[in-house]
Amino acid sequence: MKSLFRVVAVAVAVAAVLTSLPAAQPTKAETANQWKEIVAKASGYLKKSQNENGSWSAEPQSRGVTGIVVTGLIRTGTGPDDEPVAKGLTYIESLVNTKEGHIAGNDSKAGLINYTTSINVMALSAAGRVDKYKPVIGNAVRYLKEYQWDEARGKKPDSDYYGGAGYAGDKSRPDLSNTAFFLEALKTAGVSKDDPSFKKAAVFVGRCQNLKGEYNDAAWAAANNDGSFIYTGANGGENRTDTTDFRGYGSMTYAGIKSLIYCGVGKDDPRLKAAIGWAKKNYTLDSNPGMPQQNAQRGLYYYYHTLAKTMDALGVDEFEDDKGVKHDWRADIVAALAKRQKPDGSWTNPTDRWMEGDPNLVTAYGLMALSYCQPKK
Repeated sequence: MKSLFRVVAVAVAVAAVLTSLPAAQPTKAETANQWKEIVAKASGYLKKSQNENGSWSAEPQSRGVTGIVVTGLIRTGTGPDDEPVAKGLTYIESLVNTKEGHIAGNDSKAGLINYTTSINVMALSAAGRVDKYKPVIGNAVRYLKEYQWDEARGKKPDSDYYGGAGYAGDKSRPDLSNTAFFLEALKTAGVSKDDPSFKKAAVFVGRCQNLKGEYNDAAWAAANNDGSFIYTGANGGENRTDTTDFRGYGSMTYAGIKSLIYCGVGKDDPRLKAAIGWAKKNYTLDSNPGMPQQNAQRGLYYYYHTLAKTMDALGVDEFEDDKGVKHDWRADIVAALAKRQKPDGSWTNPTDRWMEGDPNLVTAYGLMALSYCQPKK
C-alpha cells in the first residue's frame, strides 16, 4: 500500500511540474506557415469587401481606411497591379487635391485631412511607382509640413502645440497618434532625417511623455513619471483612458518610441530609455497595456500594428522584458492575431472604439502588423 502511495505521490508531483512549465514555443517553420495562412485569409476577406469604386468602408471614412488597406495588402505580398490594390490606388488617386496638395478629396467631405493624407502618402509610397507618384507625394509632403504647428502658424517652442500634427488644418489641436502618422509619412516619402520637421516633432512628442524634466515641464508629467506616453500634451494634456491620472498606455507609448526614433533620437537618450523601460515592464499581447481593466481591449489592433512597427524600428528580433525573459515578438503577434481571426479572415474589436468595429480597418491593421512579422529564415 505504501508503494502505491509513493507511486501516486510521484505521479502527482510530475504532473504538477509539467503543468507549471511554459507552453512549448512554435518553431520558425510553424510560425511561418501560420503567418502565410492568416495573411491569405485576411487578404481574401479584403478582396471580397472592397467597394465597386475601389474603396473600403463607407464615406468619408473610406478615404483613410482605403490607404491603410492598400498599404497592408502591398506589404504582405499583394502586388500593386493585382486587381484589388490597383482599384484601391485608382480610388486614392481620385482623392488628390491638386490645388491644395493634400490627398483627402476635392469636396466638402474632405475631413481629417492631415491624417488621411499621411496614410495615403504611405499607400502610394508602398506601391513603388516612383515616376507616377513622386509629384503627388511631394505636394502632399509640402502640405503636411505647412500644417505642422510651428512658428509659421503662430506657435513658439514653449507652446504645448509646437511640433505636433492634428487631424486637420488650423483648428485641429495636435496629438501623438496623428503626429506618429505624420512622421511615418515623411519617413516613407524619403524626407531627410535632418529636416526641421523631425526636430520640431521631437519637441511635441517629448511633451506627451510621463517624464518630468528637460523635455516635459508640465505638472502632470511628474505624477506617474514612468516613461509612458499619453494621447496629447496639448492644452495641458489629454488622455484616452477615461481616467484623470494621465497614465500612459501601450499604443501611445509605442507610438512615442517609434516617433522619437524617426526623429533621430538615440537609444541612450533618457526619453527612449524611460519609454523602453516602461515597455519592458508591460510587454503583453493580451491587452492594450496601461488601460484600465474595463478598457483593456480598447485600441487593441492599433496597438498590435504600432508595436510591430516599433520593434522593427528598434531593430530587435527578441525583446527582453524586465524579468529577463526574451520574447520573439514576431511569433507573439502572429499567434495573437491567429487566435483572434474570424473564420471569414477578418478581425474586429468588440469594444468598437476608435473605429475598431470596422472589419476593413481592423483587418488592415492586422495586415500592417503582420507585414513586420514575417518569420526570418
